[in-house]
Amino acid sequence: MVTHACNLSYLGGGDDSGDDDEETASPTDKSELHQTLKELSGRLAELSTCSDLISKHGAALQRSLNELDSLKIPWESGEKLKAVNERATLFRITSNAMINACRDFLELAETHSRKWQRALQYEQEQRVHLEETIEQLAKQHNSLERAFRGAPGRLASPSQTFSQGSLLTAKGEDSEEDEDTEYFDAMEDSTSFITVITEASEDRKAEGGTVTSSVEWTSADNEREGASIVPKDSSKVKRRTSIPNKPSYSLNLWSIMKNCIGRELSRIPMPVNFNEPLSMLQRLTEDLEYHHLLDKAVHCTSSVEQMCLVAAFSVSSYSTTVHRIAKPFNPMLGETFELDRFQDMGLRSLCEQVSHHPPSAAHYVTSKHGWSLWQEITVASKFRGKYLSIMPLGAIHLEFQGSGNHYVWRKSTSTVHNIIVGKLWIDQSGDIEIVNHKTKDRCQLKFVPYSYFSKEVARKVTGVVSDSQGKAQYVLSGSWDEQMECAKIVHSSPSSDGKQKTVYQTLPTRLLWKKFPLPENAENMYYFSELALTLNEHEDGVAPTDSRLRPDQRLMERGRWDEANTEKQRLEEKQRVSRRRRMETCAASCSGEDERETDRYVPLWFEKRLDPLTGEMACVYKGGYWEAKEKQDWHMCPDIF
Repeated sequence: MVTHACNLSYLGGGDDSGDDDEETASPTDKSELHQTLKELSGRLAELSTCSDLISKHGAALQRSLNELDSLKIPWESGEKLKAVNERATLFRITSNAMINACRDFLELAETHSRKWQRALQYEQEQRVHLEETIEQLAKQHNSLERAFRGAPGRLASPSQTFSQGSLLTAKGEDSEEDEDTEYFDAMEDSTSFITVITEASEDRKAEGGTVTSSVEWTSADNEREGASIVPKDSSKVKRRTSIPNKPSYSLNLWSIMKNCIGRELSRIPMPVNFNEPLSMLQRLTEDLEYHHLLDKAVHCTSSVEQMCLVAAFSVSSYSTTVHRIAKPFNPMLGETFELDRFQDMGLRSLCEQVSHHPPSAAHYVTSKHGWSLWQEITVASKFRGKYLSIMPLGAIHLEFQGSGNHYVWRKSTSTVHNIIVGKLWIDQSGDIEIVNHKTKDRCQLKFVPYSYFSKEVARKVTGVVSDSQGKAQYVLSGSWDEQMECAKIVHSSPSSDGKQKTVYQTLPTRLLWKKFPLPENAENMYYFSELALTLNEHEDGVAPTDSRLRPDQRLMERGRWDEANTEKQRLEEKQRVSRRRRMETCAASCSGEDERETDRYVPLWFEKRLDPLTGEMACVYKGGYWEAKEKQDWHMCPDIF
């Protein structure tokens, strides 16, 4: 088995070799590629055979050990036999994982082989084209030099001037009308449209009227004026601007894995070394970092313009994730987090952990500017060995009280790469559809997944806003970690290159949103944003279930990780005891029901209702929290910390 692994490494190590002098991929290269894939398939078949033998002999070994265990032998020998049995089981699981990883590698090689060939062919064609262009330029340069030497002291003739000008502009006088025109094309597997930016005056004439905007967007709109997280006004609350630096603790993954022997993996407590000192409820609240986009959207008289700002807000929620590779703390059941920022941000936000298996959090926000947002997010994840996919499930609702516009959308998929080997990095992918259920306007957003061979901008997001008739009105473009722009569409037509794309002629782009710069020393503070730095700051008067009062999270923030790990285990065990008590109490009064139904936890501030727009059951805010805070009456809160 070791020999086969070495052979795989040898074959993989040969991928970097190649003949750089060849212009195109020869048939020999292609046959060698297919031969390599064939050899890989053969090696994989051998590994599968070995896996079957390991499973067969491992099962026989376990049966033998179980037979020995049933014999009357000394207690000490029995414990040793049990340990051997557990190690045999772990060995078989590890072998199966290795086989699956090899199979995934082979599938990946087969899937991308053609793409690699196309990418190589494209680069070779570009190289030939560049060489031809340089050769042509050199010939024309020599011709101009000879002409100049043959007529010393004379100015170039008009025909010579035009020739040189055509060489430099490649268009001549015809290029003047296209001087301000930009072209944006995309790969076949990314966006389905092309945009052409043209002169505003011409396009307004083409529309047959003047294009007006209810809200004028400028780059200054992205400033924190009037909505600063740390306000300059001395009469407002001062927020902290830093937290203790992250300690430099090393972590041995095997030190965790070896403790999994003989234990149910779902019950293994993960150390805080993998965490950041914020809970998932606080991370959910970070979606409000760019709330000023919604404050501005309140004043839009055009629903499609308002949709542009809502779309920018939905994208902005991912901007904090680009460097945040640490996981937030899983909230305890019944844990809450409030953000009472009527003075600073003009809003109040409340989150509550309403379910533990599966983990689910309910969130409600109300703003004094005339909008409210609510959601229940359940996190589903799939571990694929090489990466971890995180899929937030649940609808996000946003309603503007003045217009009655009600928007609904869902989050995209987040992928954490290099889980086992290499530097962790995060990507967002998938499509998001935002629907205004009052006007039937729609926005289709596409998060383009990162590809090593792609010529696109990393973390690219594109989108189209359409009205109730399905006519495209705005094109959106940008990246989820930097900024989003929009451009008014004045004309659309099919692409003339034979591809199934639409060409949109637009006015110049306008900035919708731009990411705030990170605070100084952010790299040593978990890459927290200005808002994130304030979320775990101690505040008086919050509920006793608030995340700020969670002791393990507070200890971790202060750099006392060993104590935090001990406290984390205590809290998790306390939660398990509470669940057992609920099940025992409910089982006594609900005899005959399914055991899964006996843990009927009832949220304190939210309640399950049928969502009339999605047809799903979701937790919505039922009221009472802020009244309880005003009275400082928290007698109904559970003891979870």
